[in-house]
Amino acid sequence: MRKTHYIPFRNFFHKPSFKPSTKPRPFTAYSFIPFSPIAMLDPTILTIGGIVLGIAIIERILNRWGVIDLADQFEKVMRFILPVTFYGALFYFFATFMF
Repeated sequence: MRKTHYIPFRNFFHKPSFKPSTKPRPFTAYSFIPFSPIAMLDPTILTIGGIVLGIAIIERILNRWGVIDLADQFEKVMRFILPVTFYGALFYFFATFMF
């Protein structure tokens, strides 16, 4: 026959349990965030890339049509815009997705 042990309601929350609780062993957890190329599908990065690609395509079309003066103006603008856009998008990508 089993013996049943009753605990009064008031003592239920104030007394420790009958079984000693086992403490979890400490372990070291490491965090690793892999680089995902899918993160480049961010709308901001796609918009910036689309604008730069569109300007480059317009420059090529102007060269084929023989409008060299206007194509040279686009080239001068692109010589400045491309590095600024690239480093700006790279900074935006790392600031947004890595932190």
